[in-house]
Amino acid sequence: MRDLLLTAFVLGTIPFILRNPFIGMMMWVWLGVMNPHRLTWGFANNMPFAMVVALCTLFAMLVHAKKLNPPPNDRVAIVLVLLILWMCISPLFAFHPDLNWDPWLRAFKIQFMVLISLLVLTERRHLHWLTWVLALSVGFFGIKGGVFTILTGGTHRVWGPAYSFIEDNNTLALAMLMVVPLFRYLQLHSDNKWVRVGCVSAMFLCVVSAIGSQSRGAFVALAAMSFFMFTKSRKKGLIGVAFILALPIAWQFMPENWTERMTTIKTYQEDASAMGRINAWWVAWNVAVDRFPLGGGFVLDTAAVFQRYAPDPATIKVAHSIYFQMLGEHGFIGLALFLMVFGLAWMNGSWVLRATKGNPKLLWAYDLASMCQVSLVGYAVGGAFLSLTYFDLPYYIVVILIMLRRFVRQEIESPVPVSRAVSA
Repeated sequence: MRDLLLTAFVLGTIPFILRNPFIGMMMWVWLGVMNPHRLTWGFANNMPFAMVVALCTLFAMLVHAKKLNPPPNDRVAIVLVLLILWMCISPLFAFHPDLNWDPWLRAFKIQFMVLISLLVLTERRHLHWLTWVLALSVGFFGIKGGVFTILTGGTHRVWGPAYSFIEDNNTLALAMLMVVPLFRYLQLHSDNKWVRVGCVSAMFLCVVSAIGSQSRGAFVALAAMSFFMFTKSRKKGLIGVAFILALPIAWQFMPENWTERMTTIKTYQEDASAMGRINAWWVAWNVAVDRFPLGGGFVLDTAAVFQRYAPDPATIKVAHSIYFQMLGEHGFIGLALFLMVFGLAWMNGSWVLRATKGNPKLLWAYDLASMCQVSLVGYAVGGAFLSLTYFDLPYYIVVILIMLRRFVRQEIESPVPVSRAVSA
C-alpha cells in the first residue's frame, strides 16, 4: 500500500511540476532529504523518483525560463560553483577511479540541483515553503523518534532511512538538531495557534530524539546550538528557561548506558571508536599532503590506502568528519573552498541581520537568518565527528542565506515591496 500511495503521489505531481518548476524543486528536496521511498518495502523502494522529478523540473524551467531568477552573482554561489568544479577534477586522479563514479554522481546531482534552486526560488514565500519542506522532511524522523525514545525510556537508538545520508543514529541526530532552529522560525511566523504549538512540540521531540540516539557528536552540537540559539533568539528568557529545564530532565531520564557513553567524551583515548576516527583523520591528512593539491578521491577507506597512510593500518574507517573527509578526498583546495562556502554564507546571514535589525517589515528575514546561522553552528560542530560532507540539508540552508540577502537588498532598494505576504 505504501508503494502505491507514494508512486501515485509523485506521479500525480508531474502536471503541477510542468506548470511551476518551484513545485518540482520542493519535490526534489523532499525526496532527497527525507527519502520517503526508503520507507516502503516493495517496488517503490528503488524507483528513480528523484530522477523523474528532476527531469520534469528542468523541462519546466525551459518552458518558463522568463519567470526564473538571473544567474546569481553572489560570492557564495560563485565559490560553490568552484567547489563543484573542483569535485569533478580531483576524482580523475583518485586512488581508485573505478570506485569513484557512484559517489561522485550522487554528490554532483545534489550540488547541481542546489544551484538550480537559486534560479527557481523567486519569491519570499518560496523560502518559507522551502523551510517547511526541510523542517518536516527531517522532523518526521525527529517526531517519531522522540515519541519512541520517551516510550522506551531511551534504551534503544533512533535510526534513519536505509541507504541515505542520515541512515545511522549519529548522522540522523545531527540532522534533527539542524532543523530545530527552522521549526523555531516557523513557530515565530505562523499565524495559526495550532501550527505554533506543533512547531514547539516538533522542536522538543527532535531534541529528545537526538539525545536518544546516543550520539556524542550530536550532544556536543546540541550544547553549541543551545548557546547560539540563546544569543540569537529575540525571546531569550523563554529559550533559556526551556534549555535549563530540559537538559537536567533529559540527563536523569536517559538510562545508565547513555550516561556512560556521553562521559566517554572526556576519555576518548580509551574508546576504540574515537581512536579509529583519529586514525582515519591521520589518513586524510597524510593523503592530502602526499597528493597535494588533489587529494585521493571519493573512496579512501580501502586496505591499500590505510596500509600506506594510516598509523594503524588494521583499523579501516571512513573519515567521520566533514573537514577531514573533504581534506582527504579533495585536498587542501577542496577543503578551502568548502570552508569558504559556509563561511561566506554565515557572512550573508550577518549582513541580513545588520540590514534588518529594528525593521518590523523585515522581521521575518531577521529571524530566518538568525535560525539558519544556528543550524550552521550545529553542522559545523557536529559535522566535525560525522561524514555528512555531501548531505543536502546544509547546502539548502546556504541557499536560503543567499536568497535572503538578495530579497532583503531588493526590499531596501526598491520603493515597491518585492516580497509577498506569507500565511500559515
